[in-house]
Amino acid sequence: MEIRKITLDTCANRKKARQQLAKAHLRISRPRLEHAKRLARYVIQSNDLVAYEDLRVSNMVKNHNLANSISDAGWYQFRVWLEYFANVFGKATVAVLPQYTSQEYSNCGAVVKKSLSNRTDQCKCECVMDRDENATINILKIGLRTVGHTGTYAWGDSSSTLVGDSLLE
Repeated sequence: MEIRKITLDTCANRKKARQQLAKAHLRISRPRLEHAKRLARYVIQSNDLVAYEDLRVSNMVKNHNLANSISDAGWYQFRVWLEYFANVFGKATVAVLPQYTSQEYSNCGAVVKKSLSNRTDQCKCECVMDRDENATINILKIGLRTVGHTGTYAWGDSSSTLVGDSLLE
Protein backbone atom coordinates (compact mmCIF):
# COMPACT_ATOMS: atom_id res chain seq x y z
CA MET A 1 0.00 0.00 0.00
CA GLU A 2 1.47 3.26 -1.11
CA ILE A 3 1.14 6.38 1.02
CA ARG A 4 0.98 9.55 -1.01
CA LYS A 5 2.46 12.70 0.32
CA ILE A 6 0.28 15.74 0.01
CA THR A 7 2.21 18.25 -1.92
CA LEU A 8 1.79 21.96 -2.21
CA ASP A 9 0.26 21.51 -5.70
CA THR A 10 -2.64 19.35 -4.46
CA CYS A 11 -3.41 21.88 -1.70
CA ALA A 12 -3.39 24.73 -4.21
CA ASN A 13 -5.69 22.81 -6.58
CA ARG A 14 -8.07 21.98 -3.75
CA LYS A 15 -8.16 25.60 -2.63
CA LYS A 16 -8.82 26.75 -6.19
CA ALA A 17 -11.62 24.18 -6.60
CA ARG A 18 -13.22 25.30 -3.31
CA GLN A 19 -13.11 28.94 -4.44
CA GLN A 20 -14.73 28.09 -7.77
CA LEU A 21 -17.47 26.12 -6.01
CA ALA A 22 -18.07 29.00 -3.59
CA LYS A 23 -18.41 31.46 -6.50
CA ALA A 24 -20.87 29.17 -8.27
CA HIS A 25 -22.88 28.86 -5.06
CA LEU A 26 -23.02 32.65 -4.70
CA ARG A 27 -24.13 33.09 -8.34
CA ILE A 28 -27.07 30.80 -7.58
CA SER A 29 -27.97 31.87 -4.03
CA ARG A 30 -27.83 35.66 -4.47
CA PRO A 31 -30.57 35.87 -7.15
CA ARG A 32 -32.74 33.42 -5.16
CA LEU A 33 -32.38 35.57 -2.04
CA GLU A 34 -33.08 38.77 -3.99
CA HIS A 35 -36.19 37.23 -5.57
CA ALA A 36 -37.49 36.15 -2.14
CA LYS A 37 -36.93 39.69 -0.79
CA ARG A 38 -38.68 41.42 -3.70
CA LEU A 39 -41.64 39.05 -3.71
CA ALA A 40 -42.10 39.21 0.07
CA ARG A 41 -41.93 43.01 0.03
CA TYR A 42 -44.50 43.18 -2.78
CA VAL A 43 -46.88 40.77 -1.04
CA ILE A 44 -46.68 42.63 2.27
CA GLN A 45 -47.07 46.09 0.73
CA SER A 46 -50.10 45.07 -1.34
CA ASN A 47 -52.00 43.31 1.49
CA ASP A 48 -53.06 44.15 5.04
CA LEU A 49 -53.13 40.52 6.15
CA VAL A 50 -51.09 37.62 4.83
CA ALA A 51 -52.15 34.13 5.93
CA TYR A 52 -49.96 31.20 4.90
CA GLU A 53 -49.55 27.53 5.73
CA ASP A 54 -47.02 26.84 8.45
CA LEU A 55 -45.21 24.17 6.45
CA ARG A 56 -42.34 22.29 8.07
CA VAL A 57 -39.83 22.75 5.26
CA SER A 58 -37.09 20.84 7.10
CA ASN A 59 -39.34 17.76 7.26
CA MET A 60 -40.43 18.12 3.64
CA VAL A 61 -36.82 18.21 2.43
CA LYS A 62 -36.30 14.71 3.84
CA ASN A 63 -38.33 13.37 0.90
CA HIS A 64 -35.59 12.73 -1.65
CA ASN A 65 -38.01 13.12 -4.57
CA LEU A 66 -38.98 16.68 -3.63
CA ALA A 67 -35.89 17.93 -1.78
CA ASN A 68 -34.23 19.67 -4.74
CA SER A 69 -37.42 21.37 -5.88
CA ILE A 70 -38.27 22.62 -2.39
CA SER A 71 -34.74 23.86 -1.77
CA ASP A 72 -34.60 25.61 -5.15
CA ALA A 73 -37.87 27.39 -4.48
CA GLY A 74 -36.52 28.89 -1.25
CA TRP A 75 -39.75 28.52 0.73
CA TYR A 76 -38.17 29.08 4.12
CA GLN A 77 -36.22 32.12 2.90
CA PHE A 78 -39.42 33.62 1.51
CA ARG A 79 -41.21 33.07 4.82
CA VAL A 80 -38.41 34.71 6.81
CA TRP A 81 -38.49 37.81 4.58
CA LEU A 82 -42.30 37.86 4.64
CA GLU A 83 -42.30 38.04 8.43
CA TYR A 84 -39.50 40.61 8.41
CA PHE A 85 -41.26 43.00 6.03
CA ALA A 86 -44.57 42.52 7.88
CA ASN A 87 -42.82 43.70 11.02
CA VAL A 88 -41.21 46.65 9.20
CA PHE A 89 -44.43 47.84 7.52
CA GLY A 90 -46.73 47.04 10.46
CA LYS A 91 -48.83 44.43 8.63
CA ALA A 92 -50.25 41.18 10.01
CA THR A 93 -49.01 37.73 9.06
CA VAL A 94 -50.64 34.52 10.28
CA ALA A 95 -49.09 31.07 10.06
CA VAL A 96 -51.95 28.56 9.75
CA LEU A 97 -51.45 24.92 10.68
CA PRO A 98 -51.62 22.80 7.50
CA GLN A 99 -53.83 20.03 8.94
CA TYR A 100 -57.02 19.50 6.90
CA THR A 101 -56.75 22.74 4.91
CA SER A 102 -57.21 20.92 1.61
CA GLN A 103 -59.47 18.13 2.92
CA GLU A 104 -62.08 20.30 4.64
CA TYR A 105 -64.59 21.85 2.27
CA SER A 106 -64.72 25.62 2.57
CA ASN A 107 -68.42 25.71 1.69
CA CYS A 108 -69.94 23.25 4.18
CA GLY A 109 -67.07 22.26 6.49
CA ALA A 110 -67.20 18.52 5.75
CA VAL A 111 -63.84 16.73 6.01
CA VAL A 112 -63.17 14.17 3.29
CA LYS A 113 -59.84 12.33 3.01
CA LYS A 114 -58.34 12.58 -0.48
CA SER A 115 -55.19 11.35 -2.16
CA LEU A 116 -52.71 13.88 -3.53
CA SER A 117 -53.56 12.84 -7.08
CA ASN A 118 -57.18 13.95 -6.60
CA ARG A 119 -57.08 17.64 -7.64
CA THR A 120 -60.81 18.43 -7.92
CA ASP A 121 -63.65 16.99 -5.93
CA GLN A 122 -67.38 17.39 -5.43
CA CYS A 123 -68.88 17.66 -1.96
CA LYS A 124 -72.27 16.43 -0.75
CA CYS A 125 -73.45 20.05 -0.88
CA GLU A 126 -72.79 20.05 -4.68
CA CYS A 127 -69.72 22.28 -4.34
CA VAL A 128 -67.12 21.51 -7.04
CA MET A 129 -63.77 23.12 -6.38
CA ASP A 130 -60.07 22.72 -7.11
CA ARG A 131 -58.09 21.37 -4.15
CA ASP A 132 -55.67 24.33 -4.05
CA GLU A 133 -58.44 26.91 -4.31
CA ASN A 134 -60.32 25.20 -1.48
CA ALA A 135 -57.18 25.17 0.70
CA THR A 136 -56.60 28.86 -0.02
CA ILE A 137 -60.10 29.78 1.12
CA ASN A 138 -59.71 27.68 4.28
CA ILE A 139 -56.34 29.27 5.11
CA LEU A 140 -57.78 32.76 4.64
CA LYS A 141 -60.78 31.95 6.86
CA ILE A 142 -58.54 30.65 9.64
CA GLY A 143 -56.22 33.64 9.26
CA LEU A 144 -59.10 36.12 9.51
CA ARG A 145 -60.49 34.30 12.53
CA THR A 146 -57.09 34.45 14.21
CA VAL A 147 -56.73 38.19 13.67
CA GLY A 148 -60.35 38.84 14.61
CA HIS A 149 -61.26 40.54 11.34
CA THR A 150 -64.94 39.84 10.65
CA GLY A 151 -67.67 41.88 9.02
CA THR A 152 -65.70 44.97 8.02
CA TYR A 153 -64.24 46.25 4.81
CA ALA A 154 -60.55 46.99 4.40
CA TRP A 155 -61.06 50.72 5.03
CA GLY A 156 -62.72 50.03 8.39
CA ASP A 157 -66.43 50.62 7.64
CA SER A 158 -68.97 48.02 8.69
CA SER A 159 -70.56 45.96 5.96
CA SER A 160 -74.02 47.07 4.84
CA THR A 161 -75.54 43.59 5.19
CA LEU A 162 -75.25 41.07 7.95
CA VAL A 163 -73.38 37.86 7.28
CA GLY A 164 -75.87 35.26 6.04
CA ASP A 165 -78.64 37.72 5.12
CA SER A 166 -79.63 38.08 1.53
CA LEU A 167 -79.95 41.46 -0.18
CA LEU A 168 -83.64 40.87 -0.97
CA GLU A 169 -84.60 40.87 2.71
